[in-house]
Parts: sequence; structure tokens; C-alpha cells
Amino acid sequence: MPPTPAPFPDDPAAPPRCYALIPAAGSGSRAGSPQPKQYQCVAGARVIDHTVRALLAVDSLVGVGVVVAPHDRDYTAPEPRVRVWHVGGASRAHSVYAGLQALAGAGARPQDWVLVHDAARCLLAPADVRTLIAACRADPVGGLLGVPLPDTLKAADPAQRVCATVDRADKWLAQTPQMFRWGDLWQAMTPHATTDFAGITDEASAIESAGGRPLLVRGSVQNLKLTYPEDFALADAVLSHRQAAATTPLPPK
Repeated sequence: MPPTPAPFPDDPAAPPRCYALIPAAGSGSRAGSPQPKQYQCVAGARVIDHTVRALLAVDSLVGVGVVVAPHDRDYTAPEPRVRVWHVGGASRAHSVYAGLQALAGAGARPQDWVLVHDAARCLLAPADVRTLIAACRADPVGGLLGVPLPDTLKAADPAQRVCATVDRADKWLAQTPQMFRWGDLWQAMTPHATTDFAGITDEASAIESAGGRPLLVRGSVQNLKLTYPEDFALADAVLSHRQAAATTPLPPK
């Protein structure tokens, strides 16, 4: 068994803190690889390494909790702000719920914020995380990154023929991180634990089921979730371009 991670530094009198939580226990079967997609390599590093690195670049995050499968020994904490919990479940919601419990054991309080982020969204920009935190810190509910739907939306019948064109004016593509107070998210998810979290597709849907109306914060179209084989080629190109840009010296003035 892996050692029990030490709790995050605690100050009970501190104002609400921000933690990141990464569910990373999935198999990623749609990615077409025998290994979980979070461990596939893009632009010289594993997907999850890029993801964690982006979150660690946000100084206002007290810590990052990574939830892996109980048998997983492929991921270890790269630095002291990261904790690894071997409590992942059969679905994303199970892993998030177990991760919330682990986060509480590590010092998170009900009023603290939790930013749940998909391990496979390795193109996340730290600036977008800072924008989300700034938008949600004073919000009574919390919110999530997203982008307005750019394409025409079609509804299909059982034969996969178009049966309607759906108005996209108020439609958004939900992304992560999704930022909610620990206590609110725990209370919103708990009633669904007995039904294996049926219908809970993300944290915002849990908050919605409890009557909350999360804030939508404009993110980036680059913050895509790697799902299919072609997504990994795109991520490799984007991350390689970013790395090259970061190492290219500025021209003299």
C-alpha cells in the first residue's frame, strides 16, 4: 500500500482557500490505446504531467489532489503541493466524491473552494484558471469554464437522421475546472451516491440538481478534453508550439 499523504498546511482562521482536484482513475478506452489516456505521452511528457503543471502555475491554489485507481502505481507526486490518493472509483463522479472525502481529510473546510479538473484537459492555460477564480470567489454558487457553442446544433432521430436544428444562442460547451465550495459540492453529490451518481455528468450538474445556478466563465477552445486518437495529435502540436514559443528569445528592441 502507498503511504498516506500528509495533510495540506492548515490554518483554521484563514479565509476560504482554493484546492484543485483531478480525477485520474479512468481507462480512457475511446482513446484507442492500451494504457490510460492520462499516461499517454504528448509533447515530451505524459498528459497528466502537463495538466498538473498547468495547475501548479496558479499560485493561489493551496494544493492539488490527484485521484487515481487503487491499483495505480504509475503516478507519484512531483512536488509538495501535490497529493496522490488511491481512491478512484468506477466513474468520474465516484472518483470526485472519494476525492472530496480525501481532500477533507487533508484539511479542506466546507467553505474552501475546490476546482475539479479533468486529467485529460492538458491544454489548460493557467491564465484561464486565474480568471475562473477571480470570477467565482465572491459568487454565492461558483462556476465553470466554458465556451459558447460555435457550430450549428442538430438533433438526431434513432436512425441518426436530423430531426431538428436546435437554437444555439444560449448553448455552451462545459469545460473544467469547475469551481464550487467543498461543502456545497459534497452536499449536492451525496444524495446521488446511492444511485451510482446517475445523471451526474459533471460537478455543475450536481449543483444544478440541488437548485444552484453555476456561473459560466468564458474559457478557451484550446481547453479540449483528449478523448479520441486525433485529439492527441492536436494536443502534441499545440503544446510543442507553446514550448517553442516559451524558449524563443525576444528580438532586441
